[in-house]
Amino acid sequence: MSKQEQRSFSNVLSVNPYKNIYISAISSFLSETTSPTFSKEQYTISYLNTKGFINSQIAISKNIPDEDLYDAIYNKAYDELGLDQAVMYQIQYIETSNDLEEENRNFHIFIINPAEITDVFKDAIEKIKYFDYIIPSPLLLKSLYSKDIIEDSGVHCFIYFQENDTFITIYNNKEFIYTKSINYSFLQMHERFCEIYGERVEYEEFIDFLSNGNLKTTQSSYKEHFIKLYKEIFANISDVLTYVKRALDVEKIDTIYIDSQISTVTKLDELSEVELGIKSSDFNFDYGFESSESHMDQLHALMHVYVSLPQEEKYECNFTIYHRPPKFIQRDSGKAILLAVASLILAFIYPVSYWTLTYAQNVQYDLLNEDYKELHNIKITREATIKNKEADKHKVLTLFNNEKDEYIQKKNTLIKIHDVKVNYPVKANLLYKLTKDLNRYRVKVESMSYSESAKPDKKIGTAKQLKFGLVSSNDKKITNLVKYLTRTYEGKFHFSIDEISFRKESKLYFGELRVNLL
Repeated sequence: MSKQEQRSFSNVLSVNPYKNIYISAISSFLSETTSPTFSKEQYTISYLNTKGFINSQIAISKNIPDEDLYDAIYNKAYDELGLDQAVMYQIQYIETSNDLEEENRNFHIFIINPAEITDVFKDAIEKIKYFDYIIPSPLLLKSLYSKDIIEDSGVHCFIYFQENDTFITIYNNKEFIYTKSINYSFLQMHERFCEIYGERVEYEEFIDFLSNGNLKTTQSSYKEHFIKLYKEIFANISDVLTYVKRALDVEKIDTIYIDSQISTVTKLDELSEVELGIKSSDFNFDYGFESSESHMDQLHALMHVYVSLPQEEKYECNFTIYHRPPKFIQRDSGKAILLAVASLILAFIYPVSYWTLTYAQNVQYDLLNEDYKELHNIKITREATIKNKEADKHKVLTLFNNEKDEYIQKKNTLIKIHDVKVNYPVKANLLYKLTKDLNRYRVKVESMSYSESAKPDKKIGTAKQLKFGLVSSNDKKITNLVKYLTRTYEGKFHFSIDEISFRKESKLYFGELRVNLL
């Protein structure tokens, strides 16, 4: 792991570069942000769609040392895949285990033209300046196994529909073995649906029916055409799975996990079981995050889980070309400047120190001479003052005795007031109860004050009020606390809070709770 990845960050930002959607995670809460900014304390992660890169398998002799491994993979990829020699492709790889292969090491390689990365991330990089990690989207699914979100072994197929891409990914015994992009992204599905329907349908209308239309109950004219489209999609998926089982010697697919970037009323997993005859489920995984969104893109949740994994449980496959700048002292220019400054300091240190000592000695002499003159004048003045003060001493003692008596009276009065206001048992008991309730709902207190005032409407007595400045990571904790207090102490105290505000810089919620003693 790099030194940058070893650092602790205040928050994690996941980015969908194809739709410019940014999801920030603070602690375990995910929320979308519309105005992401550059921050050194922010860890940023994104992904590449499957159709954006070339994926293949390659074998390298076990005799090649690790320090030469990348060059061997790079050269063999160009030779076997017929890559354009004029383009310097960016290549990342992960090693796969193969107990039957004794002479070679096997690798999955991922290849992309750097121009593709530049084009995809051109808008996002203007806002956040760098990316710590850019990973092929199929490899994010590894986190489901590393975090034991999926505990079963076997052959699992993941199908995920997005606006710009739809991929099929296969994991066998919790390890990646295959991925493919199919031509049924939302945009491609829309074009194909228009062909089947025979008329041009607006994309927004198509997405609305895709999300909200229920093929079991709807009477829409779109129904039979959507059914035809789905059958065509699952027929294509069936062909891919047939190829995978034959090419990779897979006996059967145990489970299909299928979902989409948008929520759909029609259950895709039910369609999958009917059309493919394989046990299917949606991506209803417990990622361990709370979210402000009713339906969140699964890839965002997977990215946040991936960041939290130990390095040894990740696939090391980082395509980022937008690295953080090194620290000043680690840059060549910084080292040169520091060396020049050090040389200048050493060149001038002797003459400067000699001149400084001489000047300091002269200044010290002048200061001591001035101090002597000043102290001599003070001595004469104080001797005269002492004589005058002796004469005033008797008068002062008389005044002192009078003030002392008055002081004792006021002191006794203040002690009584202190006992009534500070040590008043009802208030102490209230503070004790409220402190327990605050701890129960995990709400912190930023400030506290107590005040008394005459009751309104000419009522006899005083109105007593406590004010608490509340702080919480979640506004629901504050509202739940107020509901509980109002219900528990009804008829004894009156609780009120005008508003709960959110401060972006601290990512916390603030509110002022007023407690009136009835």
